[in-house]
Amino acid sequence: MAKYRFSQLDVFSRVPLMGNALAVVHDGQGLDEETFRAFARWTNLSETTFLLPPRHPEADYYVRILTPGGELPFAGHPTLGSCFAWLKAGGKAKSKDYVVQECNAGLIRIRRDGDRLAFAAPPRLRTGLVDRATLSQVAACLEIDAKNFRHHQWVDNGPGWCAVMLESAKEVLDLKPDFTRLTVPLGVIGPQPPGSDTDFEVRAFVPALGIPEDPVTGSLNAGLAQWLMETRLAGDHYIVAQGTALRRKGRVYLDRINSDIWVGGEVVDCIEGTITF
Repeated sequence: MAKYRFSQLDVFSRVPLMGNALAVVHDGQGLDEETFRAFARWTNLSETTFLLPPRHPEADYYVRILTPGGELPFAGHPTLGSCFAWLKAGGKAKSKDYVVQECNAGLIRIRRDGDRLAFAAPPRLRTGLVDRATLSQVAACLEIDAKNFRHHQWVDNGPGWCAVMLESAKEVLDLKPDFTRLTVPLGVIGPQPPGSDTDFEVRAFVPALGIPEDPVTGSLNAGLAQWLMETRLAGDHYIVAQGTALRRKGRVYLDRINSDIWVGGEVVDCIEGTITF
């Protein structure tokens, strides 16, 4: 058995316990596939990551992203949290402008944005209106009439996201989904009332990967921002609240800068130590 450096972080929050927790195993080379998957099941967090040497010459590190039910090619809060852990452990980026993360979806640029980290939203793998069969499934899961969807769109950048917009943040928070009726990763968004400190409320449901509701979701918000900004359903800068229904207080900061959309948030340490495999 061997010991590995271990970090547990809270992502998309400046206050511990209010964001989305992430477990990070440093220098994970040498671990086998079953250990990766068993540890992700054991932590029972939305995601657990393993930092590995880069394979691509432009990358600073390579990360594997595991859920209790499988592996993701890309995910947002693991991207920011893994980068934070890598930097704190002494990682030095090859570029003066960005950290370049390699994951199974390709290369992801990450930049410092004051006290936050932000990643460049990756290209979507699927866009366009959600098909009628999937919309029917989503409506059944949410137990509402599909006529209540103001807008809908595929916003898949790896996990398979589809998204619907409701009339208000309150409608989003009032949802009580029936997860037995959902087979696709689903994001739901609604505008906040005037005077709120955020612009939208978001919820994310991924029961097929063992995550009934994700507390705060970078990949979903990346795809949502690309959709909303392109169609002018949102401006070039906005803030999302997520996790409210789970008594969290996640905050995601979305910014369009030139041709890039950046997804940002704070990261805080919660646990540091070693794990024995």
